[in-house]
Amino acid sequence: MGKNKVISQEQAAALIKDGDLVTAQSIGMAGYPMHLVKGIQKRFKEQGHPRDITFMWSCGLGNWTDGQGADPLVGEDGLVKRIITGYVGASPAAVKRVVENTIEAYLLPQGAITQLYRSIAGHKPLVSQVGLKTFVDPRLDGAKSTIITKEELMEVVKIDDKEYLRYPNLKMNVSLIRGSYADENGNISIREEVSHLELLEAASAAKNSGGIVIAQVAHLVKNGTLDPKEVVVPGGIVDYVVVAPAEDHKQTQGVVYDPGLSNQVKVVMNEDNTTPFPLSAKKIIARRAAMELKNNIVLNVGVGTPDLVPLIAQEEGVDDTYMSTIENGIWGGNPVSGLDFGAAYNAESIISMANHFDLYDGGVLDLTVLGIGEVDEKGNNNVSMFSDQVAGPGGFINISQNTQNIVFVGTLTVGGKSHIEDGKVVIDKQGKAPKFVKQVKQVTFSGEFATDKKQNVIYVTERGVFELHDNHLRLIEIAPGIDLQKDIIDQMEFEPEVSADLHEMNPDIFQEKWGKLADIINAKD
Repeated sequence: MGKNKVISQEQAAALIKDGDLVTAQSIGMAGYPMHLVKGIQKRFKEQGHPRDITFMWSCGLGNWTDGQGADPLVGEDGLVKRIITGYVGASPAAVKRVVENTIEAYLLPQGAITQLYRSIAGHKPLVSQVGLKTFVDPRLDGAKSTIITKEELMEVVKIDDKEYLRYPNLKMNVSLIRGSYADENGNISIREEVSHLELLEAASAAKNSGGIVIAQVAHLVKNGTLDPKEVVVPGGIVDYVVVAPAEDHKQTQGVVYDPGLSNQVKVVMNEDNTTPFPLSAKKIIARRAAMELKNNIVLNVGVGTPDLVPLIAQEEGVDDTYMSTIENGIWGGNPVSGLDFGAAYNAESIISMANHFDLYDGGVLDLTVLGIGEVDEKGNNNVSMFSDQVAGPGGFINISQNTQNIVFVGTLTVGGKSHIEDGKVVIDKQGKAPKFVKQVKQVTFSGEFATDKKQNVIYVTERGVFELHDNHLRLIEIAPGIDLQKDIIDQMEFEPEVSADLHEMNPDIFQEKWGKLADIINAKD
């Protein structure tokens, strides 16, 4: 069997050296090696080491609560010098550090990070068009997201006269991974986890960089117990195993273990639980976005208003007309939100996140519905950084740059209030700030890139619908009851082009009951 790989939390923490690059994986809190992270924090508080590490993760890590996610490490002065991540928004202490410019921070596309691990493992450069003309491009910010972040990691290269971004070759010192079971040789099964994440890729990157792999598991079993086909990370690249107590190895932030969330069993869903949610501005936006659905398409939706679109589809009885996907590699089924975010009941397929983003980057998505942070006159959309808040791009850049049909959704203003009355939008309060601004603070989506690529892009609000036309915004639909000048143009920092064919948004979606989405979808066949 070789050496005994099972060590304690304290012994694992002692393996982290000052200045190491340490990576972990999670979505929300699902798959997060919290026991190992707590051990590192405990050692730092007691010994002042390790210091000045780089902490790297790809996906949303945490649940927006202090002390969770990246916060045990990033929240300690001196422990973490630099973060490299796709999404920081779910870890409040980490957000505070970025906003206050007290940490070096690089915000990279989530998919690129997962693929970067794989490239590092194979000693190959990662070259991709993902991120061109966004803040990741070194001609803009080069992914640097605080003023103390100085080192240039990104590079523009040309291959066959086409521009690409070259992502950095990083030396991975420690990969913290998590599985459900480990045998005595260190083979790791994820039987009770919600998804593969990028465990194999991150472990391989550390191993082939001369680093170490430490696995947190819930159960230790004898050799020969695990089906080799369910072993996601082979024991040959796992150096150490730590068995965690249940409180540090919850399946998601919400539950210790639900076999339905790990798709070990199929769950009977309450098919009658389709009570329509109240008519509101957000429902109107989601209905209009749902009108872009077609039969037999592959769909991705973001969080917030975008994830109302599947609810509309369910309400309208058309939720079986498309294949839903979640960024961490889940296809089909019934995605869950809240504390169980990142999981799905009754999934049809679950693949590794790196492979999943290969599919996204290659154009497998037919339609995506994503949120609006702030939009400028060139169609650029910022969802990653604002004056007092920072999130990061997550999978937004990979998805938005590689999906032919894009629907961005959100209200026209910040803090505006409206209601629907007699099939019309009534503005109760105009809003404290515009979302449609002269220039976005950070370019997460590039209107220029989309124009060059001839993508079909619309921006749906409760007051009207814009399209990206020749690298600028054009208003093409207006909601019933809305005054063009007072309610739209005066609430923007720039004056959009108004289509000569400006027409009213479909009046049916402003009624309490709709029931016509199936007809709209079927008419496209």
